[in-house]
Amino acid sequence: IIIGVPLWWRTTETYRAWLPVSQIQELANLELQLSADVEVVFARGTVTPEQQKKIPLTLSQDDEHVVDEDTSLRYRYETRYRTATIMEEDALNQPTAAEADLSLHMLSESPCGSLVVYVVPESTSLLPEDVEVYIGQRRTALLRIGTQMRVGRTLDQLLDHLEPRIKKLLQLMSFSHTDITAALSDRVRLSPGNKESIADSMRAFKSSPGYEITFSLLNPDPKSHRLHWDIEGAVQTFIQPLLTKLEPLANFSIDSQILYYAMLGVNPRFDNSHNAYTLNADSLAHVINPVEARLGSNAASSNPVLNFLLYVPDANHSPLYIQDRKKQQVPSNAFHSPRWGGIMVYNVNSFYGPDVAFPVDININMAKVMGVFLAQLRLLLGVQSSTPPPGFLVAPCGSSGLADWELDRLMWSRSVENIATATTTITSLAQLLDQIGNIVINDNIAQQVSSAVTSLQLAVAELESGNLGFALQYSKEAILASERAFFDPSLLHLLYFPDDQKFAIYIPLFLPMCVPILLSLLKIASEVRQRRRDKQTKTD
Repeated sequence: IIIGVPLWWRTTETYRAWLPVSQIQELANLELQLSADVEVVFARGTVTPEQQKKIPLTLSQDDEHVVDEDTSLRYRYETRYRTATIMEEDALNQPTAAEADLSLHMLSESPCGSLVVYVVPESTSLLPEDVEVYIGQRRTALLRIGTQMRVGRTLDQLLDHLEPRIKKLLQLMSFSHTDITAALSDRVRLSPGNKESIADSMRAFKSSPGYEITFSLLNPDPKSHRLHWDIEGAVQTFIQPLLTKLEPLANFSIDSQILYYAMLGVNPRFDNSHNAYTLNADSLAHVINPVEARLGSNAASSNPVLNFLLYVPDANHSPLYIQDRKKQQVPSNAFHSPRWGGIMVYNVNSFYGPDVAFPVDININMAKVMGVFLAQLRLLLGVQSSTPPPGFLVAPCGSSGLADWELDRLMWSRSVENIATATTTITSLAQLLDQIGNIVINDNIAQQVSSAVTSLQLAVAELESGNLGFALQYSKEAILASERAFFDPSLLHLLYFPDDQKFAIYIPLFLPMCVPILLSLLKIASEVRQRRRDKQTKTD
């Protein structure tokens, strides 16, 4: 007993490395602060000489929201007011707002997550008459000020007049409470009344360190159509600029394939009124599954796959059009499925001449196709195309397919989403290890947990400081470390047994050995008592 019990206890104890439990418990009560820097620049003719004396000026504004008992949000806006420099005045004298936006960008590039608003006079020729705010491709905006607010008003009254529109600009170009709450969907339950944010969050893919993008050309009738598509050139021209701009968020890999005799899982109906075949909105849900079986899968990667399919109808079912629920033809003749991809129907009946000879050589218009796929890719990656308020004009996103402020808005949401997912994963792992005391916690798991907690703390601190780029990077490191710790093979529940199973295993082994030992101990105890009685009798 003296030797065996300590030896058995030492050799069967569970090794559990130290974990930062107190810091994990602090992260369970998540308090996020998002800080945005806004610079308001007054152009010539927007402020009086008296008002200029009080500029530059810096004001702060806090906005707090309690999401639930364990999660709270705080938005801090640091607004700096100043007058325009001579070079900025020259840039604002350009003929158009787009040229002014480019000239201002060439002067100084605003840091990631910030916003610069140029207040221009009412008589400016940069903005159309019915436009009060112009949002450019970069992180700048032009805001028209009325003459009645400039003459005979104090600076405080002027700032009070500008504040509502600047706040709308922030919600459109930086982040809004609706976007951030939707990014917390892994941690909190969204309110039913917020249907738009729920739909956007369900449509887009969840945040991931990488994505696989697959372009597929479906040719169900190769005997009639000989299709040619320059997918490599189209990707380089239309898709790659967007993916290059999204490099801070994730890594992307692209592949393409051509599938022959790939049919849709739904038979289209012939519409006499349009003299064409149609697919209604109710039948679109049945199209994906049969086609998906032919696509294959990338087993070498665990990253989500975005599928983009270009379907060319066979000669017997051409032309083919997609109808919405109002029985109207969809202009793009395409649809997308949330967190899966998109399908476009490309009709080629216009290539048929009076004396057509099959197979027909068809060169696909890749500009038309990639325009549709690019719009679907933006939606699936979470780039939300919000409707601007009345009086706002948003510039086209340009050749890159993504404006700088749209990238910032996506980075704000992804940073919060990564933090919410990582904290949920780490706290769930800590609860699991606390409930099952005989799970081995090796040094590798402890290192990953500590790394995740440290990265989370840094990400929260960088968000509070307004350093969006660093916050996103630390949040990505946190979610990777937390996932590696949570899915470590040594934590498989099949390696451990409940206490009742342990007793069932040990009792058949120890009971036969314990019976003679117990009997011997009882005999020894009986003999000791007998000796004491004999000794007492002799003494008496």
